Amino acid sequence: MVKVRLSYNCPESQLNLGGIVLMKGQDFQDVPELPEIKQAIEQGYLEALKEEKKEVKKEIKEGDEVLVFAEQRNNKIARVALELLGKASELAQKLNVKTAAILLTDKDSSLSNELIAHGADKVYLVESPLLKNYQTDLYTKVIFEHIKKTKPQVVLYGATHIGRDLAPRIAQRVNTGLTADCTGLDITEDGLLLQTRPAFGGNLMAQIQCHERRPQMSTARPGVFNIIRTEKKGEVVKVKPEITEKDQKTRILEIIKETKKKVNLEEADVIVSAGRGIGNKENFKLIEELASLLRAEIGASRGVIDAGWVPKDHQVGQTGKTVRPKLYIAIGISGAIQHKVGMQNSECIIAINKDASAPIFGVADYGIVDDLFKVLPEIINELKK
Repeated sequence: MVKVRLSYNCPESQLNLGGIVLMKGQDFQDVPELPEIKQAIEQGYLEALKEEKKEVKKEIKEGDEVLVFAEQRNNKIARVALELLGKASELAQKLNVKTAAILLTDKDSSLSNELIAHGADKVYLVESPLLKNYQTDLYTKVIFEHIKKTKPQVVLYGATHIGRDLAPRIAQRVNTGLTADCTGLDITEDGLLLQTRPAFGGNLMAQIQCHERRPQMSTARPGVFNIIRTEKKGEVVKVKPEITEKDQKTRILEIIKETKKKVNLEEADVIVSAGRGIGNKENFKLIEELASLLRAEIGASRGVIDAGWVPKDHQVGQTGKTVRPKLYIAIGISGAIQHKVGMQNSECIIAINKDASAPIFGVADYGIVDDLFKVLPEIINELKK
């Protein structure tokens, strides 16, 4: 809310801003910070009452932490865990608590230092040969016991295959709620975690709060939050895991990697993405050639996936992957909200579409309104020179 009144510079005797009627001569009124209100303030039509607040530096509380599950595979921290540490630091600052990470591994090879460098005030290090690879039962038991002892306010997981398997199991054990696939996290004035995620097919964004149960838990999509680097000096707290081989319901005998090419959209610098406008599967050769010249990953809209032109792991959007490349080229994509939610935070977006009214141009930095079958061959020829 903001206190405003009609300025004497306003040429009108009254203004109707988003259903709120303000008249000259009225004293300051509390109104919502609507886009129309903000614009009227910038134009000088409204005066905003600024309340001076004295900042009181509070001592950071122990306990009640914002805890991040530091997912690791092959002794390498998952990128989404580093992204979550950046967001967790922001949330912890608003709650006046510490940012913590819990790392489960067989042996720490400077992973703790990496987590501290990316925002963790404290790293709970749990080492055991049994924790080398992710196993649902063991990881669930260790983290559940840790949450019971430390009682964090918030626990965050990456919305990866591991995070989506682990988080609901822990939520069930501690008897709390879990909001999945969040694209936004914030703290309300009441100190609650405000969790934002797409709903109803991406046609609206739902905001969810957990008022009664603790900890508040969320999984967040990779590629949504920024990675930060800090100079802070954190601490590493070693935790002895109370697990034995008897706790294993399954045993990993061997890990065999797939031979097919891995699609790594979340970490790509350049993505060339195609929609139904490409016409058919055969025309995807143009997309593949352009991507090869740009050393880019290939993305796709849901329509292309449903048509079976490329595998699902290429999908960008609400039911696919959220990406944040340096360059995103959208070819023949109309730009439905379901797709935009997965790519709108890209550093630079170029859209190619023959429909000038396509919603994709609303988020694009550069747009080409023309037939993609004319534009792409010319771009490819220029890149080959």
